[in-house]
Amino acid sequence: MTRVFVYGTLRAGQPNHRLLRAAQPLGAATTAAPFIMYDLGAFPAIVAGGTTPVVGELYEVSASTLQSLDRLEGYPRLYDRVEVSLTNGSRALVYTMHSRQVVDRPIITTGDWLRRTHRG
Repeated sequence: MTRVFVYGTLRAGQPNHRLLRAAQPLGAATTAAPFIMYDLGAFPAIVAGGTTPVVGELYEVSASTLQSLDRLEGYPRLYDRVEVSLTNGSRALVYTMHSRQVVDRPIITTGDWLRRTHRG
């Protein structure tokens, strides 16, 4: 089993949450390291090096569910998958992008896809 932190369309109530139906929810979570969250239209992306913690949810997933998430996220072509520390002291995998992929996209200043406000 692998811990995965989700922050966009995989969160509860969002369109891709169905991919986590077999996963064990571990609750709300926030990244310890700050990021920059970008609005890519139908979904967000986070990039390392920002000033805002990211709000999301933590799940424990099987290898097959992780493969399904990788397909959805276009890993490794579109998104990268890295380990991140969370404020609760645990670590989890998260999908991130590189800054060159989000040039001129609006920034979500709240770090929360569900409560987004923009800059830029």
